[in-house]
Amino acid sequence: MRTALLIIAQKDFQDRELKGVRDALKAAGFEIVLGSAMAGPCTGKFGSTEVAQVALKDVQVADYDRIAFIGGPGAEALASDSEALRIAFQTAAASIPLGAICIAPLILAKARVLSGRKATVWDLGGVQKAFLERYDAQVTGDDVTVDGLIVTGNGPDAAEEFGRTLATMGERDAQ
Repeated sequence: MRTALLIIAQKDFQDRELKGVRDALKAAGFEIVLGSAMAGPCTGKFGSTEVAQVALKDVQVADYDRIAFIGGPGAEALASDSEALRIAFQTAAASIPLGAICIAPLILAKARVLSGRKATVWDLGGVQKAFLERYDAQVTGDDVTVDGLIVTGNGPDAAEEFGRTLATMGERDAQ
């Protein structure tokens, strides 16, 4: 069974994004593991509760077939979390499909895996777009953007498409 790690903030992850991405990956046959700064309870922006099975410090990138960061207000703190940055960097270096949605592409930018790549991000007043551009990303403004084995999505309305895209990434290359 293929396994996807979805990384959420301990507090204020985007509930709709998690649901859309998780549903799309499950429909494609993936087992889902939730990760967060610490293992244990996590609370969504809209009040849903989830349990992270793995703490970021314990994540071994090679154990997963896909890794994605879910957005929401709490995801911004992960852009300064050394373990989140390690996971993003190691995932890209290992050529494992990597995703980030909403403001979570800030994590990928800070991990320096978007340099010279196309990406999209949820953008409020140009702040997130400017952040990605500062790290040499080419911001498309599309709902979902793929560049190599990295997929980015711009928010909850793109969650299912983002999840379906993440599920099929790299499959053509493997055939």
